[in-house]
Formats: sequence, C-alpha cells, structure tokens
Amino acid sequence: MASVSLTLLSPLFSNSSKSSLKLGISNANQASIQENLSLICIDSKRGVSVSQRRETLIKGLALLPLVVFGGAPISEAREVEVGSYLPPSPTDPSFVVFKASPKDTPALRAGNVQPYQFLIPPTWKQSRVANILSGNYCQPKCAEPWVEVKFEDEKQGKIQVVASPLIRLTNKPNASIEEIGDPEKVIASLGPFVTGNSYDPDELLETSVEKRGQQTYYKYVLETPFALTGSHNLAKATAKRSTVVLFVASANDKQWSTSQKTLKAMLDSFEV
Repeated sequence: MASVSLTLLSPLFSNSSKSSLKLGISNANQASIQENLSLICIDSKRGVSVSQRRETLIKGLALLPLVVFGGAPISEAREVEVGSYLPPSPTDPSFVVFKASPKDTPALRAGNVQPYQFLIPPTWKQSRVANILSGNYCQPKCAEPWVEVKFEDEKQGKIQVVASPLIRLTNKPNASIEEIGDPEKVIASLGPFVTGNSYDPDELLETSVEKRGQQTYYKYVLETPFALTGSHNLAKATAKRSTVVLFVASANDKQWSTSQKTLKAMLDSFEV
C-alpha cells in the first residue's frame, strides 16, 4: 500500500490556506483520488463556481472510507453467520463458541489482551470494528479504551468486547478487579463504554460478583433509556495483567422482550 500526502485547497479560503492529509492508499484508490483533486485545481483556474468544485471534491473524498478502512465501507462490512465457521458449544447446542486469538484483534497480536471466549447464537454475524476504534494505531501502549470485537443480530441485539488500559483505573500494576475497587466504582469508570455516551448511577439495576478459578468478574444489569447502544445493557468486567476487559450485551425494548435470556447466557459464558 502506497503512502501519499494530499494537500486540499478549500474554495472558501485563499490559496494560502491549505491543509495536508497523509494516508495509506492503495495504488488504484490513489490514482482515482489524485485524478479528482487534479480536476479541482483545473476547475479553479478556469473560474468554475464554488458549488461545482465542491461537487468534484466530494466525488474524490467519497473514496476515503476505502482508504481509511481498506475495502468496503464499514456499514457494508457484514460477515456470514458465525454458525458457518465457529464450532458448536459442547454444553449447549443452541450456541457456538467464539475463542479470540491473535489473528482476531491488534491487541491480542500485541499481547496486550489475554485470550477470551464466549458463547454466541449461530445466526449472529460479526461486524467490522473501525480502525480508529480498534486500537490498531496505538498498540501496544494505548492510553484509552478500544473495541476488540463486535457481533450483532437484528432481532436479538448486539455484543461487543471493550478493553481498557489498567493504568486508566488504577496505578497498581497487574491489579485484580477487586483491587481496583468495588463493582460500583468500576462501572462508574467504564459506564460510558457500556452506553456509548454517558453513565448515570441511577441506571444501574443490579450488580453481582462471580468467581471462576483465580479470576473475579463484576456483572451488571442496566436500564439505559438514553444510551446509544440500547435501552437495555448487560455488562461483565474483569482485570488481567495490564488490561481491564469488558463484555457488553445490548438491546432495544423490542429485542429485549424476546432475547434477554439469550443475552444473559452470552454474558454468563464470557471468560478471560
């Protein structure tokens, strides 16, 4: 993939006002974008109107989703049903098992997150995580949380795994989830990554603590009427080595009425 610096001249400012954008662009996309940008410069010399030049610019920038994310735009990045490639659960045939490996996420490849797994219905599909949200650009030393994986089903809801640097919650190296604080303290820090916007303690309906071997998990039930993720959210958090890992299952009211049992089973199955 080639790297090219594009200098965009705004029709709303003088030629002295310009900004450079450096992107990794495939040869085909690079040629197409440069062609459109060349047309802008030519039109400018000919005295073409601002609206016409803006239309040409938009045509060139329409390729940016292909540049930034590589391939199809994110909205079209839907894979096949997971049941076609994931193994069935040995304990419940109505689910398949997703086991995250280094090939799945940048953080796993960098060793920044320990492998995790969970059950998922075979009809669900995996969604592509935008590069800016995946932590791909900052591994292995990300300062902010990132999204590991996302799956969804239009009728049942969606789930995602979010990872946060431990240092964001505590200064103690390799702290356990208990050493970070009680369930209420942890969700106060991670709540916005459950809802997609803000967190109100009044939205927390239930908390519980689960022990699996040496690993402790905090579990949450939230009713979030203003959340971007959905009006109903389930979450499960644990800390391992340098990272806090958060599993989130979300649904709107219609989905929740028929799928809450399935979402809770997925949440319960999550382990690191």
